[in-house]
Amino acid sequence: MAIDTPVKTSAGRWSRGPSGNTGPSRRARAPRRLWVKIVVTLLLVVEIYPLIWMFLTSLKSNDDYLNNSTWSLPTTWEWGNYSEAWTTGHLGLYVQNSLLAVLPALALMLLLGTAAGFALQIMVWKGRSLTLLVFLAGMMVPPQMILLPLFTVYFQAGLSGTLWPLILTYTGTGLPLTVFMMATYYRTVPRELFEAATIDGAGILRAFWTISVPLVRNALLTVGLVQFFFIWNDLLIALTFTNNQDLRTIQVGLLNFTGDFGATQYGPLFAAICINVFGTLLIYLFLNQKVMKGLTSGAVKG
Repeated sequence: MAIDTPVKTSAGRWSRGPSGNTGPSRRARAPRRLWVKIVVTLLLVVEIYPLIWMFLTSLKSNDDYLNNSTWSLPTTWEWGNYSEAWTTGHLGLYVQNSLLAVLPALALMLLLGTAAGFALQIMVWKGRSLTLLVFLAGMMVPPQMILLPLFTVYFQAGLSGTLWPLILTYTGTGLPLTVFMMATYYRTVPRELFEAATIDGAGILRAFWTISVPLVRNALLTVGLVQFFFIWNDLLIALTFTNNQDLRTIQVGLLNFTGDFGATQYGPLFAAICINVFGTLLIYLFLNQKVMKGLTSGAVKG
């Protein structure tokens, strides 16, 4: 029986004999890498081409869009579509309403979800496992089932005609997932830190604000960004509780986007869609690294 032993070459490197098995060679791995590059290139084309087409369409005139081919370049570059979308199409008002509804809901969601995650994972008390299951059960309730009862409650409470129905509904529907994710992140925080803080005389509130919140700041950013995209892109809830144009969010505004005399102007419409899409895309690209850190921090126990 031949024994595979390493042999020292003239260049001073060690290599195995003819019977050795060193795995796939570089030549064998080259076709595999080529296929990976081809697949990645195709995925990039599938993802990027619609964005390019949407941007080019936003620079077309209405006649150019209706009479020429969908895939053709603009005959005249109508950069004024963006200013028209912002003013005539009331996009500025829709963005303002979205911010006024999304940001307070996001702040309430993160505050309550972080506090609940801290109480469920760090504090020791009876029934915390059952409480966590109740929060998880909230994730299984379809939003469509609660819209009619909520609409009745908001109407009787005199909240109709304001943005409060959106703020409260966004907070309530997003809280179960936020609590679950924050409780998962708190599992990675060493308990010894809180035990040492208790020995030093720190209370629950001080331990929460000065120790736990800084430790899970990447998780807060990740959960906040995920929930921001969920509620910013919401159409169903916003369409149900906004009963006039002055309260429309950006998604409802794009659904009913019209120009002068109530006619649909496709150039300004696609310009408004570009502002919405590229704005949220820039936010994600800017915070991408912190989001990755937040996702991986909750994957292992520290």
